[in-house]
Amino acid sequence: MAEKLIITVLVFLSVFIPFKAIKAQQPVTTKPNVIVIITDDQHYRTIRALGNKEIITPNMDKLVKGGTAFTQAHIQGGLSGAICCPSRAMLLTSKNLFSLHEDGQYIPVSDITFPELFRSNGYITFETGKWHQDKGSFNRSFALGDNIFFGGMHPPATGGQYRPRLNHYDRNGLYNNPFWGDQFSSVYFADAAISFLKKQQHNPQPFLMYVAFTSPHDPRTAPSWYGHHYRMEDVSLPENYLPRHPFDNGELQIRDETLLPFPRTEEAIRKEIARYYSMISEADEQVGRILETLKKTGKDKNTIVVFAGDNGLAMGQHGLLGKQNLYDCAIRVPLIFKGPGIPAGKLINKYVYLNDIYPTLCELAGIPVPDSVEGKSMISAFGNGNFNGRDHLLFAYLNLQRAIVHRDLKLIRYNVNGQSFVQLFDLNTDPFEMHNLAEENRYRAKLMSMDSLLNKTMEEMGDFCDINKPGWGYPQKWTMSEVKKLNP
Repeated sequence: MAEKLIITVLVFLSVFIPFKAIKAQQPVTTKPNVIVIITDDQHYRTIRALGNKEIITPNMDKLVKGGTAFTQAHIQGGLSGAICCPSRAMLLTSKNLFSLHEDGQYIPVSDITFPELFRSNGYITFETGKWHQDKGSFNRSFALGDNIFFGGMHPPATGGQYRPRLNHYDRNGLYNNPFWGDQFSSVYFADAAISFLKKQQHNPQPFLMYVAFTSPHDPRTAPSWYGHHYRMEDVSLPENYLPRHPFDNGELQIRDETLLPFPRTEEAIRKEIARYYSMISEADEQVGRILETLKKTGKDKNTIVVFAGDNGLAMGQHGLLGKQNLYDCAIRVPLIFKGPGIPAGKLINKYVYLNDIYPTLCELAGIPVPDSVEGKSMISAFGNGNFNGRDHLLFAYLNLQRAIVHRDLKLIRYNVNGQSFVQLFDLNTDPFEMHNLAEENRYRAKLMSMDSLLNKTMEEMGDFCDINKPGWGYPQKWTMSEVKKLNP
């Protein structure tokens, strides 16, 4: 009798419950949305959740705690002083430094950007903020955008961060009608991102949004209204602070290095770091506004958020201020993934490049990786198995500096006016690169081994220089016109 009753009930349910109600209970497979947030000149040691207890970054901290942070993420360097240009080009195309065209200023059609790829796979793509590449590649990459900044920095002479020269999206790709903003740059970029997210709230089509801040790049003039202000008494000097760099690294007179006079005084460096932290905390405030809007739209549970810096900055370390060097402070950057399928609170201490983001996003979204991509997917870092990262990393700056890191050993070689300098650091015991081991006999074998690896990797990556030749084959420092001719 009981069995007959159960069968009768099941028949009744199958007849009288609407089909749509049953259908709604089935799992729906959708592509994840993607938000990539890039800051300008933010080095690795500038997030509280990653160890800096003097800085206030509650929203970046939430990304770290809610996602997976790669603590050995690096850029490869650049062949000109504007490091953010090749760095962003490598991120966008997943090419290595020596495969870029015009040091990243120009992205040809053959180098498919990841927004361009996602766009061709059904995503709505949107950009706001800095674009340091050509306008043609911008419009191939993005179907929409607003408050777009074409260039490297906001010049102080025209109002700096408080008067950004921006553009609305131009379907023709000409961008002949820029406008001058009247509020802080990152507010414009966050406002545009927030407006886009609100418009996507009820749109089932997946989106990819690229938000490229110009903070904390100089001029470092953060507003005070956002809620936090640093004094020089609030910050410490870097452990590797020096008044001067110990030798000519070939780039001591570039603009970044002339923002403060030599020797660097402790007071001047503290003031500069306080301004730098203020800029980062203000950018953090804007990141928080974007993430809060994402949550309010209900899209947060199906959105992958990637946060990264485009390069670091010395800020008094080694007697330097800028990014035109191959020390950890200039080439190591924050990199965080958060979203569905990504573990929370996980730290990955393996070598990766920023151009590894591209193939990782492809795998997370189920999109085939193009043949033009040279990066390596990091997706196994989000699973339970082993993630080994890269065995070693090559870094380059102009034809002046080359470096390699392998198993916590780091070799830097210099080619400056016919002079050759060598540095060898054990990053395990000397993370601030303060003790040069190159002249110690006990490290002679390791120095030779690192030299061999440097040579091999330069050749494999198509480096234009050969450190076995006098002047590395280029005895005079490259000009920008010469760099453009290397791979036009």
